[in-house]
Amino acid sequence: MSNWAGRTAAEIAAAVREKRATPREVVAEHLARIERLDGGIGAFRTVSAASALAAADEVAGRPDLAELPLAGVPVAVKDNLAVRGESMRVGSAATPDTPAAEDHVTVARLRAAGAVVVGLTNVPELCVFGTTEGVHGTARNPWDTSRTAGGSSGGSAAAVAAGLVPLALGNDGMGSLRIPAANCGLVTLKPGRGVVPAGIGEGDWFGMAENGPLATTVEDLRLMLSVLADHAFARPERRPSLRVAVALRSPLAGVRISTPYTTAVRQAAGVLAGAGHLVRRAEPPYPLDLGLTSLRHWTAGTAVDAEGLDPARLTRRTRVHAAVGRRFVASARTGDGRERLRARLTPFFTEHDVLLTPALARRSPRAVAWHERGWLRNILANTACSPLTPPWNLTGWPAMSVPFGTLPSGAPCAVQLAGRPGTEDSLLALADELESLRPWRRTAPLADPA
Repeated sequence: MSNWAGRTAAEIAAAVREKRATPREVVAEHLARIERLDGGIGAFRTVSAASALAAADEVAGRPDLAELPLAGVPVAVKDNLAVRGESMRVGSAATPDTPAAEDHVTVARLRAAGAVVVGLTNVPELCVFGTTEGVHGTARNPWDTSRTAGGSSGGSAAAVAAGLVPLALGNDGMGSLRIPAANCGLVTLKPGRGVVPAGIGEGDWFGMAENGPLATTVEDLRLMLSVLADHAFARPERRPSLRVAVALRSPLAGVRISTPYTTAVRQAAGVLAGAGHLVRRAEPPYPLDLGLTSLRHWTAGTAVDAEGLDPARLTRRTRVHAAVGRRFVASARTGDGRERLRARLTPFFTEHDVLLTPALARRSPRAVAWHERGWLRNILANTACSPLTPPWNLTGWPAMSVPFGTLPSGAPCAVQLAGRPGTEDSLLALADELESLRPWRRTAPLADPA
């Protein structure tokens, strides 16, 4: 019998459609891998083995099995999206332990495409921070389990990087897909506003948060993104020559980008130039107050999500974050700060098709009890690692993280690609080239089949 754990979603779906594998055997192998490995990784808050096997049997009996793009593919879902029959805890003790009556629209689309939900993944409380730990567990980086997987889609990223599932659903409000993807050696895309249905928390963090896929290959990313968006993102037959701007500086004053990440960008730029793209150094005109704008929106989004929850059951860092944000909710709702940033960056993206930057400034922090530490210490740790992700949430424009190179520890490094609205295809095309010209390892050494 083939071992389907560790295979790509495209491989699994093709085998199931062609009846070389059954959904039950594929799902059962992944469930066994979760049981064997997740105790040391902490990707899942809850695993739904019985319902996943029942859902696999339902997929096997579907008359349209041969047409399902994700036939029998096990997927994990971030624990801030509703999954029918499961509670949505959002990483907190303050949220109700009440089963959801209906699936979130993105989960429903995955099921309709033949995917099988195997469980809900760990997140930091209210999905606020760039590390994933709390009362429901700690998500560790499978490449180095002493380090956090990142956040807030940390559990989803850890699950894919460890080969526990080939695909996972997450979302990104200040980098929450791109940060853990960069840490864990995955490819992800935060789509532009309106490409994939949002419906995250109480108002999508003023329209900044987007749902998106986490995958090990660009092919799998395209496959899942097409299902989520209900729109085909096909690989182009002819790759267009693009104008690629290369930026190495942090948008936030005082935050230094470490050498491995700047080296990765320079090498990726060389690969793309060699492939025929017009590549040149150009720093975007980020405003000096970008850090304050980001902090206001980040905290205000948490203030809105915390409304109605018992403050005594929230961790101290979350309470402080929400308290800081309450004074900014009204101004964040106007959208004025986001519109000013878009207006400032639009001319830059008239001259350039895509921006290439480091994905992170440094490797992820150690996997410790950050939820028990002070608010300022969390803010400083998060900002030191990920100053490059928030601008694309504030603008609502697409951005993705692509594995490229390695850190001195042997863990993955990554670059970020960003573009103006509607350029998802261009970003995916460049990621395709980086993957084909400089292949990356799909899963962590921990995830090698036993």
